[in-house]
Amino acid sequence: MQGLSKASGTGGAARTPSPEPVPFAPGSVLWDLAGDVRMLFSLPAALVLQVAHPAVGAGVDDHSVFRTDPWGRAQRSLRSLQLWVYGGEQALEEGRRLRRLHRTISGTDGHGRAYHALTPAYYAWVHATAYPVFIRAADCLSRPLDEDEQRRLYDELLQLGDILGIHRRDMPPTPEAYWRYFDAMVHDELEATAVVRELLDPHRPVALPDGSPALLRRLWPLLRPPLARLNVFVTTGLLPPAARERLGLTWSARDERRLRRFGAVVRRTVPLLPERLRYLPLAYAARRSAAGLPSPAVQLAPR
Repeated sequence: MQGLSKASGTGGAARTPSPEPVPFAPGSVLWDLAGDVRMLFSLPAALVLQVAHPAVGAGVDDHSVFRTDPWGRAQRSLRSLQLWVYGGEQALEEGRRLRRLHRTISGTDGHGRAYHALTPAYYAWVHATAYPVFIRAADCLSRPLDEDEQRRLYDELLQLGDILGIHRRDMPPTPEAYWRYFDAMVHDELEATAVVRELLDPHRPVALPDGSPALLRRLWPLLRPPLARLNVFVTTGLLPPAARERLGLTWSARDERRLRRFGAVVRRTVPLLPERLRYLPLAYAARRSAAGLPSPAVQLAPR
């Protein structure tokens, strides 16, 4: 797509090889952010940004099982994401596995244009959506990242791109270049695709996974509507304002105040939880291991 190639900021510069991927370790920004349970609130907003691109939205619409197996898909995606940051050498294999998985994903988008999941601009956009959502979620749900932390976070996302097989020439090199790229993407490429509308529909039917407790199954008809409304509200609130406007989503000053009140509750509550509940399983095990403490056995390979 023309807008994507212009926004990449490469300007026809000579291509340089990507550095050898390096797994993440304690002390990185992502090590602290990616395994925090509060990240679960931010993932839907990143997904909406991803599928607002017509090619990505068409790929998810045509090939994903998010309708037929939403819980299984979410679990597999979450385990994969955790492996990227906490899997050590297994992160590199997971990056290779994902590229193999996407080799067969192709088709035609809603405008009649051919797409392939591994087209560099599309694959890079999926990865790039993490940056603004991480920053917004930290600001609302934990603590704002200062300028140095935001810069470190972006450098680490480039490092994560190395692990996922995303060439640095396909990503903006700096945060400043990123925001120019992001603004161009929002203005020139994003739209309210069918998948965006579906994900932001609070009435979308979502069944419980097989094997759910009987009591939860009985209560689900009562629990699902308010949980769905909360999910759509937080997802909309964690989107960058320019993206909300582009997608035709309303967000008032009152909505922002409500989100900030919700965030204040989350900020006060999560630090009170035991560590095994504050962090997702792979992150908890990796943090314990890095500290030289006994860690629970967890399955590293995605199922």
